[in-house]
Amino acid sequence: MNSLKTVLVTGGTGAIGKAIAKLIARKPGYEVVILARNPQKAQDAVEELTRITGNKHINYVLADLSRKEEIKKLADSWDRPLHILINNAGVTPRRREETPEGIEMQWATNVLGYFRMMKYFIPRIKDSAPARIVNVASYWAGGLDPTDPEFKYRYYNNDTAYRQSKQADRMLTVAFAEMLKMHNITVNVCHPGDVPSTLSANLGFSGHETPEEGADTPVWLATSPELEGITGKYFEHRQLTNCSFGQNKEKVEKLFELCDRY
Repeated sequence: MNSLKTVLVTGGTGAIGKAIAKLIARKPGYEVVILARNPQKAQDAVEELTRITGNKHINYVLADLSRKEEIKKLADSWDRPLHILINNAGVTPRRREETPEGIEMQWATNVLGYFRMMKYFIPRIKDSAPARIVNVASYWAGGLDPTDPEFKYRYYNNDTAYRQSKQADRMLTVAFAEMLKMHNITVNVCHPGDVPSTLSANLGFSGHETPEEGADTPVWLATSPELEGITGKYFEHRQLTNCSFGQNKEKVEKLFELCDRY
C-alpha cells in the first residue's frame, strides 16, 4: 500500500511553483506531481527536481488551466489519491487576450482555473481526506468588478486584472473552505514571497526574494502539522493576516455563482 501523500502543484515549471515542488519533494513521505502546459518544460523540471531532491516520486501531468474541458478531463482521469492541491499557476499578459472559448485570459486562468481545479478534484480530495488545498494569491489584490470581470467594457490593464484575480482567489478560498470543512478538508490562501518571475516582470516588479523564500509560506500551509484544522484563512509570511475580501458572505457567494456559470 502506498503510504506517500500525493501533492499536485499547478504552474510547476514557473519560479515559485518549481520551488514549492522542490521544497515538498525534499520532505520525507511525499509524491509530487507538477501540472504544466509545456511537455518539454515539464519533463525538464521533473528531471531537475529528481536530481536535486533525490525523490524518485516526482511526475508531471499536462493541462491548460484556462480551458475548462482540459481541467475536467484531467480530474476525470486522475487515478491516485490527492492529499494536497496547490493552486499556483497564473498569467499576466500585457494586452487583453482571450481563450478559444472567448474568455479573458487572466480571468480564465487565475480565477476560473483555481475554481475548476477545486471543483472538479473535490471527489478525489474527499476520498483522500484529511486533505488540504492551498491557493497562492497575493497581497496585491483588489478592484474586483463582478459586472465586468473580463474587461469587456473597462480598459484592460494587466495590473488591474491581476489585482482583481487575486482578490477573487482570496474570496473563493472562503467559499470552498465553508463547503468542505465538514469533509476534513482545509482551504487556505496566501501571499508568496516577491520573486523575480515572468509574471512579476509582466507586472513591472523585479522581486527581491529567492524562489525558495517565495515558496516558504505555501509549503508551510500545505505540510505543517500546526495548520491542521485551520481553514478559510489568509496568510502572509506565515502570519495569519486579516482579509476583508472574504468577510462579506453575500459577495463571496455571488462570486462563486458567477464562476460556476462559466
